[in-house]
Amino acid sequence: MNSKRYENLDHVSTAKTFKDLRNWRKERKGKRKDLSFQVPTVKPEVSFLQTNKSEATITWVGHSTFLIQLNGKNILTDPVWANQLGMDKRLTPPGLLISDLPPIDIVLISHSHHDHLHYSSIKKLKGNPTFLVPVGLGQWFIKRKFSKVIEFSWWEEQKVVDLHFTFTPAQHWTKRTLTDTNKSHWGGWIMAFGNLCIYFAGDSGYFRGFKEIRERYSIDYCLMPIGAYEPEWFMSSQHVNPEEAVQAFADTGARFMIPMHFGAYRLADDTPKEALDRMNAEWDSRDLDSERLKVMKIGETIRLEP
Repeated sequence: MNSKRYENLDHVSTAKTFKDLRNWRKERKGKRKDLSFQVPTVKPEVSFLQTNKSEATITWVGHSTFLIQLNGKNILTDPVWANQLGMDKRLTPPGLLISDLPPIDIVLISHSHHDHLHYSSIKKLKGNPTFLVPVGLGQWFIKRKFSKVIEFSWWEEQKVVDLHFTFTPAQHWTKRTLTDTNKSHWGGWIMAFGNLCIYFAGDSGYFRGFKEIRERYSIDYCLMPIGAYEPEWFMSSQHVNPEEAVQAFADTGARFMIPMHFGAYRLADDTPKEALDRMNAEWDSRDLDSERLKVMKIGETIRLEP
């Protein structure tokens, strides 16, 4: 039985007490939020995505779920098609039906939280994908009869179906049951083919690891979370706020930023519009090139520039 508990860099703790949680819930009851805004959606390019073998693309399904096509291979990040998580219903439908996906070659899992690892979703995937997962999480997949599973520790690199993958640090935590807190790790993923490099950050608070990633990789597209940050006294150690997300993007030295982790589930008190407005204001205050910020619509596919 695995008794190891994983930690963040510099032993940064994300632990909160029951009193903290109770105070947050009490604070939430006093807030009045406008939840009318929905992240824009587009009709997905289903036929193209099912047949594409030559173009490098990113399609946003929603939340932290992307279909990424590289070198003719189909990659999914944190596949979650759940209509509801806990008591909260999904705010916007997935940009692609799970039945409209092409056969999946590789699934990348950032960590074990239910909004990033959803059993009912992954068991419906077409194909026979290889699951790349954080160390400590492989047994969860094996118990559920997934045979092609590779565990990664931080900075571990492997070549899988002609693509290069690296598991990178993040500042977060894990839990699926009452007894498994931090018994598997958490992180982000670098995926690369030829001269194209994509960084999927997973979930993270702001930390020095973003700068270290820049020292090791020349990133083209940075998929960075911007939501689930309020109240910041509760969330800041585990989720970047929009301003920190822009700073983290700058730290990585990436050419383009694609925001994620907003608009699908109400995991915290912020709204999708608040997250987007704060991100855009920070972008403008830094006088960054607007062409470098790729705010995708749900269901949208972008062709990548190597």
